[in-house]
This record gives sequence, C-alpha cells and structure tokens, in this order.
Amino acid sequence: MVTTPLTPAAERAVNTLRRLIETPSLSREESAAADIVADVLLQRGCAFFREKNNIWAKNQFFDEKKPVLLLCSHLDTVKPNAGYTRNPFAAEVVDGKLYGLGSNDAGGALVCLLEAFLNVAQRPDLPFNLVFAAVAEEEISGKNGVEYLLPFLGKIDFAIIGEPTLLQMAVAERGLLVLDGVAHGRAGHAAREEGENALYLALDDINWIRQYRFPKVSELLGPVKMSVTIIQSGTQHNVVPDTCSFTVDIRVNECYTLEEIFETVQAHTKSTVQFRSMRLRATAIETAHPLVQAGLALGSSVYGSPTLSDKALLPCPTLKIGPGDSARSHTADEFIFLEEIQNGVDFYAQLIEKTAFNLSNQA
Repeated sequence: MVTTPLTPAAERAVNTLRRLIETPSLSREESAAADIVADVLLQRGCAFFREKNNIWAKNQFFDEKKPVLLLCSHLDTVKPNAGYTRNPFAAEVVDGKLYGLGSNDAGGALVCLLEAFLNVAQRPDLPFNLVFAAVAEEEISGKNGVEYLLPFLGKIDFAIIGEPTLLQMAVAERGLLVLDGVAHGRAGHAAREEGENALYLALDDINWIRQYRFPKVSELLGPVKMSVTIIQSGTQHNVVPDTCSFTVDIRVNECYTLEEIFETVQAHTKSTVQFRSMRLRATAIETAHPLVQAGLALGSSVYGSPTLSDKALLPCPTLKIGPGDSARSHTADEFIFLEEIQNGVDFYAQLIEKTAFNLSNQA
C-alpha cells in the first residue's frame, strides 16, 4: 500500500494506465489503446509516428551519429478469463492496488516507460538517442507488432523491454521452438497380424524426446526442456492407424540455436518432423553491458526468464525489466500496486540516467 502521495510523474502514469485499462485492447484489437498513447504524446508536445497499431516517437535532439536506445512495451492484453470477480475493464483502486486487465502485464511497464521517455525526450545532452515504442500483438507473438515496426525504426543499438519483473533484470530469456511430428505406418485390421502401427512408431520417438538431455546447460536458464503436448492417431477401434501426429514444445536456452535443436531432433527420430517457426530465439545480454551495469548499480539483480517477450524478436542487446510481478500475469482480477508504478517511473528514469553516465565515461 502507498504510504506517501505519488509524484506528479507517477500520477500521470497512473492516469494513463486507467485510460488503457478502460479501453479493451485484445491482441490485434489495439487501435483505441494506440490512440490513447498517441494522445498522451501529443498533449506533451512530442511528435509521434504510427504504423498499424504501433505508436513510436523519437527524442527531440535525435542525432544519427549517436547510438539508439529503444524503450518498448506492448499495448495488447490476453482475453479476460472466467475467474474474474471484477469488471476487467474497470480501473478500480482498492487498498493501494489498481485493478484491471493489462494493469500488470504490461500496462504498468508501458506507462512508466512512456513517462520516463517524456521526462528526458527534450534533453540535448544525452550520449544516445531514445526511441519509445508501444507495440501490438506481443501476447500472440504476432507479426504486426515490434517485428513489423523494426524496419521503420532504423538502427537500434540496445533496448529495454518493459514487462513485469519486480524491477529485476531478465538478462536472458528462453526461446521457443514448436515441432510437429508425423509417424507413418501401414493400416490393417486390428484383429489380425497386419499393418504397422504408426502410434507405436510415434511412441518410440516420443520416448526419445522424453529421455534425451541436451548437454549444454545455461547458468541462467538451465537445460533445454522438451515436452510432447499433443498426440493424435486412429479413426476407429478395429483399424491399425497408419499415421500418428504429435506436437513438441521446446524451451531453448541461449547455448543453442533453434536450428541446432531442430537438427538434433531430426537426426534421432524416424517420424517426419517440421518446425512452425524459427522466430522466437533465446536471447542474452552480457552483464558487462552498460545497461546491465547501470541496473546493478541501482540495486537490481539479474536472472534468466522462462517466459517469452518481444525481447526474442529484437536483433540487439536487450534487457527485460519493469514494475509488477510476472506471477500475476494472465490471472483473474489482475492488479498492480500504485507503489510499483511510482517505483517503476523512478527506476526507469534512474536507469536511463545511469546508463548515460556509463556510456559517457566509456567515450
């Protein structure tokens, strides 16, 4: 519970978050939420750009010779689940908590990054440029969010992704590889010794997937984790199935590329195996990076995140950090503490300031 009044900056962030909560912004339906962010930028005298449901802005004294720091979080939310006892689109404050869908994931981080950006956007003395982006489709890893926006942003040297991390630094993040396997047998009558049961063939491959351990283990993310999550086979009880399909969910550490994981599975299984996407790669930023060093100086600690974010889609060193708690994400009666918003606004401002100091000293 907040025991002291919010600063004006935190008040502005809370007011923006209230507006966002009260504006449904499910994935692919973020247009009205993007309008709100655009309005805030406009009211504060900051020029902005829009590409589909993505809003972005540059600092006033943008200099092509300087490196670029991207401040990015997402506008979209998941659908409210059946466990809600409150109106998910009503921004209510009770006992120091602001309730509402998207308040924690990732509205709190979004409005805090926005406020931090606006507070320094007119400074001429930063050793880097700042770009703020409020993006779409993060919750579904869609292609019309940050991935679509990147060509419009130009060169990005390093980035902060705003997500609920209790203001601890997710310096590494697992990647995701989804595989679809099909075992091919030969149909026959179940009462006679004929046919080749594709289900049994698939089980051999599934057992290998269950037992195999990739040798490289990450200090931050642990081992690669493979899980068979779907299996389908057969049409009726007296027919030996000629095909069996299964799906494998693979959470990858930064020690392997997705291609290496795929090739290993292919080499050890008899089923036909195909990947759905090679987009969501494991990522890591060096602890020696000025951005991470700035966070450490501010008392934040490092960890490896098991959850995906837009960090996976950025081709530059990226730190995931923000107010709120990942454990509250996608839960009923989602909330964020007002105090967390206050701390988020302050922390992001200090992180930018400390990173600027670190880079200036390197020059």
